[in-house]
Amino acid sequence: MQLEIQHDFRFGDRPPVPKPDPQFYQFLGEEGLRKLVSRHYDLLRKSRLRKMFPVDEEAFELDKRNSADFFIQLMGVPDYYNQRRGRPALVNRHSTFPITPSGRDVWLSCYREALLETPVPDHLIHSFWNYLNVFSVWMVNSYTKIAPPTTKSTQ
Repeated sequence: MQLEIQHDFRFGDRPPVPKPDPQFYQFLGEEGLRKLVSRHYDLLRKSRLRKMFPVDEEAFELDKRNSADFFIQLMGVPDYYNQRRGRPALVNRHSTFPITPSGRDVWLSCYREALLETPVPDHLIHSFWNYLNVFSVWMVNSYTKIAPPTTKSTQ
């Protein structure tokens, strides 16, 4: 199954975000969705983004819970996130972390790996992936310019 990362956006874009098919949650259930988010975070902890996450295991588990709560609420089931954290406002909550386009790619790559390990029908995985692809554009808050290639000969 192909889960491509979309790069057709400009820094600062806020495209409309398609919600995932609620059957994704119905298929996985709360426990399955929490396992997916946990696996994603475990992969992030091994990635080059690891320094963005707490070293303390209890704090790391709390981050996993908060993220899973967000996705559970997104699916229209219990509003755990609102109950525990208030209104999501994720762009503001993440503003203290520099999230670059390449960081977004790492985040999505870890989700892709976790999703491909998840026993859910392909069309539901694609629905969730499409949500993540667009949602993650909103989170990019830092842009590191890469110098254009030199036109001078190196010979």
